[in-house]
Order: sequence, then C-alpha cells, then structure tokens
Amino acid sequence: MQSFDPSADRLRAVSKRRRSLLKRGGKCAAAALALAAALLAGPVSAHPLAPSLLDVRLAPDGIAEVIFKTPSMRPTGTSIEPLLPAHCREVDVPRAREEGTAAIFELRFDCGESGLVGHEIGFTGLSESRTNALLRVELPDGQVVRTVLHGDQPRLRVPAEPGWIETARDYLGLGFGHILGGVDHLLFVAGLLLLVSGVRMLVETITAFTIGHSVTLSAAALGWAQVPSGPVEVAIAVSILWLAVEIVSRHSGSPTSAWRRPRSMAGGFGLLHGFGFAGALSEIGLPQTEIPLALASFNLGIELGQLAFVGALIAAAWALRKVRLTLPDWSRTAAAYAIGSLAAFWMFERAAGLL
Repeated sequence: MQSFDPSADRLRAVSKRRRSLLKRGGKCAAAALALAAALLAGPVSAHPLAPSLLDVRLAPDGIAEVIFKTPSMRPTGTSIEPLLPAHCREVDVPRAREEGTAAIFELRFDCGESGLVGHEIGFTGLSESRTNALLRVELPDGQVVRTVLHGDQPRLRVPAEPGWIETARDYLGLGFGHILGGVDHLLFVAGLLLLVSGVRMLVETITAFTIGHSVTLSAAALGWAQVPSGPVEVAIAVSILWLAVEIVSRHSGSPTSAWRRPRSMAGGFGLLHGFGFAGALSEIGLPQTEIPLALASFNLGIELGQLAFVGALIAAAWALRKVRLTLPDWSRTAAAYAIGSLAAFWMFERAAGLL
C-alpha cells in the first residue's frame, strides 16, 4: 500500500501554485510592456517634441543678442515664440536658417539701461505645446542663468545671482524630462525587463546600464570625450533592435549572450546611450561655477525618470495580474517585435539623415 504524506502533497501544491503565479506574472509583465510599446510607438520619432532653446546674451551697452532654436516641424497649433521684457525693442531684421530638423532665428534687442535683471524672459505657447524649453541668459558681468521652462512656468524673472538650490532644481528637471521624452531610451529599458528573469538580476542589470550611461554622460559634458551625435543616434537605434532580437531568441528557447551576461551587455550599451543623453545637456551647457552640482542633478533626474518608468510598468503588470488577465505565451515575443520594429524604423530614418 502506498503511504500518504500530507506534507509532501502540500509542498507540491505550493510549488505548482508558485509556478502558475510566476507564469501569470510574466505574461502580465509582457502585456504591460506590449501596451507601453504600442503607446510609445504612437509618435514615430524617438524625441517627438524636442525642447526649444532661447539663448540671450546681454552686452554692457544694453544690446541683447538673441538666438532662438526650435523644431521646424511641430503639430498644428503648437507654435512657440520667445518673450522678452516690454522695454526691449527689436533693432535689426531677424535672420533665419535651417539646421537639421531645427529652425534657428538670430535677433537683436536694445534693452537700454533697464537691462534684464528683475525682468521676465520666457516663451509664449508652451502650455499648448506640452513640452519643455531651455533658457540661457548671460549678463554683462559674466553671470549665466540657466533654467528649464514649461507650460506651468513659461517665464523666468532674471535674478541678480541664482542660488545653488535653483541650479539643482533646474538640472534635475531637465534630466527627468529628457529621459521621459526619450522614447528610444525607455524602450531599451523596457527590453531589459523582457529579457531578464529574477528581481535581483533585473536590479543589477538596470544598475549596470545606469553606471554605463552616467560615465559617458559625464565624460561628454566635461569635454573629455566627444562623439558626433548623428552616428550615436543611429547606434542607439541599432542597440534597441539587437536587444529585441535577443529577446525573441531567448523566449524561443535559444540561449543568448545577452541573457547569459545581461549586466555586461547593459553596461556596454549604457556607455553608448550616455552620449545620447549628453546631447540635451550640450544644448544648455553647464554653469561654470557649479559644474559638479549641475551634472549630478542632471544625472539624478535621468535616474528618477528611469525609476518612474520602470515603476509604472511594474504597477501595470500588477494591475493586469489582479484582474487575472491570461495571455498566450507569445505575448513576450509580440512585445519584442513591437520594440524591434520601431527601432528598425529609427535606424533607417537616422541613417538617412546622415547622407
């Protein structure tokens, strides 16, 4: 007669339930990532609403040299215009030119003895455009004011001397906004979630990616390493496409190098993505008196945005599991194909832009 061991049956039942939950959780995570890929794929550009830039340099005689840079292609009804104090009058005919995908306008204003300190500078149309704008103001004494403006705060009152708190806040916001606006970087992070199994390995893999892009971002911002932005953007798209192929191979039962060594892979591609992050920082520059603070704040902003994105995906997966949504096993592969298709489009689009 076969003996009955209730404890063994209980262990088998618990083990079976655990495997079921893990499988369901993996499918829910894949569903969340597929949904994210579909939503992010809406605008086909990796940076659909690039920030405008207003650079104002005030001479001792009150003449302000103004450079306004804005994307030449914008959705209807989202025009952004620079806004200077009322006492500043335009003295020359504006000069305009095209540079890549941006329209650049050069203007001159006479602000007289009133200058710019204590007066507001900013933009009109930021609320409708739903994007950020970068403002740089250089005063006659060499003091430079930099900030990030948005729909809720479209103007800045120029201070006599900005404090370190304002510098940290502004660069933190710039980094946070850049990562959340960079769909290509977000899809790479989403791909890591699809490739890696286990919480510990996922944390270590994303940490390796973070360390990698922090190193090259800092090196590029400090002028220690300079790489042309065009080839970097093409290479970033290739890295996402390669990761998508690795995900498909991994879930079809073929072990891949990325799956066996995800931390090395993520750290290596992080070095590449860091040069992409440096592009936004180069637009506005770093305050010469507070370079370490501004650079650290920008880096921290990127990490906070990255954590917010990962947290949103995990929350979406948890919500889908709560409603007991059951998906087929090919859902992960479908999400990888969505990511890879978008990456392939960017690769060809960016490569064509180099010709």
